[in-house]
Amino acid sequence: MMKARLSLTLLVLAASAAQAQVRVASPNRRTQVTVQVQDGKLYYSVQRDGRALLMPSLLGFEFRGAPTLRDSLRIVDTTRQTADETWTQPWGEVAHVRDHHNELRVSVRESAAPNRQFTLAVRVFDDGIGFRYEFPDQPNLGAFEMTEELTEFSMADDARAWWIPSNRPRLDRSEILYSSSPVSVIDSIQTPLTMETRDGKAFVVIHEANLVDYARMNLRGGRLENRTLHAALAPYADGVKVRGHTPFVTPWRTIQIADRATDLSPSVLGLNLNPPSVIANTGWIKPMKYVGIWWGMHINTMTWNSGPKHGATTANTKRYIDFAAANGFGGVLVEGWNVGWDGDWIQNRNAFSFTSAYPDYDLPEVARYAHEKGVKLIVHNETSGGIENYERQMDSAFALYHSLGLDAIKSGYVTDLTSAGDSHHGQVMVRHYRHVIEMANKYGIEPIHDTGERRTYPNMMSREGARGQEYNAWGAEGGNPPEHETILFFTRLLAGPMDFTPGIFDILREHTGPRRELWESRVRTTLAKQLALYVVLYSPLQMAADLPENYAGQPAFQFIRDVAVDWDTTRVLEGKIGDYVVVARRERNGPSWFIGAITDEEARSFDVPLSFLRPGRRYVAEIYADGPGARWDTNPLPVTISRRPVTSLTRLHIVLARGGGQAIRIRPAR
Repeated sequence: MMKARLSLTLLVLAASAAQAQVRVASPNRRTQVTVQVQDGKLYYSVQRDGRALLMPSLLGFEFRGAPTLRDSLRIVDTTRQTADETWTQPWGEVAHVRDHHNELRVSVRESAAPNRQFTLAVRVFDDGIGFRYEFPDQPNLGAFEMTEELTEFSMADDARAWWIPSNRPRLDRSEILYSSSPVSVIDSIQTPLTMETRDGKAFVVIHEANLVDYARMNLRGGRLENRTLHAALAPYADGVKVRGHTPFVTPWRTIQIADRATDLSPSVLGLNLNPPSVIANTGWIKPMKYVGIWWGMHINTMTWNSGPKHGATTANTKRYIDFAAANGFGGVLVEGWNVGWDGDWIQNRNAFSFTSAYPDYDLPEVARYAHEKGVKLIVHNETSGGIENYERQMDSAFALYHSLGLDAIKSGYVTDLTSAGDSHHGQVMVRHYRHVIEMANKYGIEPIHDTGERRTYPNMMSREGARGQEYNAWGAEGGNPPEHETILFFTRLLAGPMDFTPGIFDILREHTGPRRELWESRVRTTLAKQLALYVVLYSPLQMAADLPENYAGQPAFQFIRDVAVDWDTTRVLEGKIGDYVVVARRERNGPSWFIGAITDEEARSFDVPLSFLRPGRRYVAEIYADGPGARWDTNPLPVTISRRPVTSLTRLHIVLARGGGQAIRIRPAR
């Protein structure tokens, strides 16, 4: 990482024991955080432009076998610090990130036995706040078992919220369609939680950053008409949330704030609350497009397990490698190559080998062939949540991949609980994911929800963590409705890149078996929207997800060949949560721009000014639009491809069909 600018000032204020309230504001002075003690309890509150966004919200903890750390608290000291630096990402939605914040550190101690102490660190940016608890080594708080984190988020407004549930019995996963409701009726939900105040003048997103050796934070609502949300940590099987020993720090609790939905993205708040990269040389970490032996399993033309339809054969993989090389794609993902998929592979989690291939898959030969063709082989490691089995083999497996020149891994965790019955969002799994990232870095190789750790470990490039394209193949719960991606952009994608896997061209399943009903087991978009998703739903690893044969003779496939996956600049031009998104991105180290526009089930049109283009320069817009009569449910395939000259003074008229989209490449005129 290259630091472009750094200014730092430090002011230490000695606080008297009687000090009960302190404040810190954002650099632009619009956002203010107040930390106060009232009746022996510690609270924080947030104002924006003098208006309350969060009312006084409780802070504290409960521990097994120890008094609650909540009462008889007093502020004993405060320090203040201002930082302003700009750092460069090795890849991302933007190349350069400014970290400009004011920090307040509030030291708090119990005034009665056992006299424990901690520091509340608060950082206030122009785009939001982050706060965390820091526990020093101390005689009366050493080893601990935390049973509750008492952090509250008491919303001043009964804002509209977009959310997915958490803690469903035996089913604690993120692959769920989003719901929308007033915050007052929320039960148990996952983060990021995106909210819009009732007057539409503020957008608030609650999440976390730098999740290390701790449990993932969900949120638990109050009773009806109660707008207070409570931190709800993913538990161990015995109910304990976090085990640790002082000194200890929690993850940052983040509250992103914006005036408009379009200002929420790209979100860099979580990145700025993570440490700088520990990888000195990131040259081997490269964004790319890839294809894979994957979609065929979901539409039942191939299988993960051995047998007559086994997808991961040497011959089939070489066919995919040839296709990738011919179209300029960087990689080929191969799922189902290793022993362990036969039978009930979800239950038989300890049967997986991560070094032994099925007899019809020659790993060394496939690796050799991929290198010969200039294509990366992406190794798939499905664990079914058997992390003990995976960790036993990880060193030997990664050493094998390294010896074959393989430096990309996709790991999978199709499970809801660990073998010990712990939540797969709990501390055990958080530790495991970090261990995998660190081991991968050791060997030069590549989920729980993203909390910005890609800044520290840029080899952690993408993850799913939401309901992706495969649900359109299964027809589960009716597939993904046309609004789904317009919600993801303002919710899940604010946490970080998503492996959504766009690019399905055989939308009606005409070339993979009997034609299906138009609303059963099929993609619920137009073909043009599939193209636009490459620009809208960010990932540095973008998959052309369909079978290679379904791209043959398709002029629209050229956009997938051309679209960039690494960006210098991102600008959200239009957006309304659940309705539509129009985003423009400029490629890293190049002059071309790409625009992606998507809508829900309604047809829409926009006049988009191209003022972001370089003044005085002539460009050509290559436009992939919904064709005549296109609509997602009855006629999804028509695409009209056109070209026109444009400049920074041009306004493009973008027309979207129902459930449709438009993808545009803007390149300098030759």
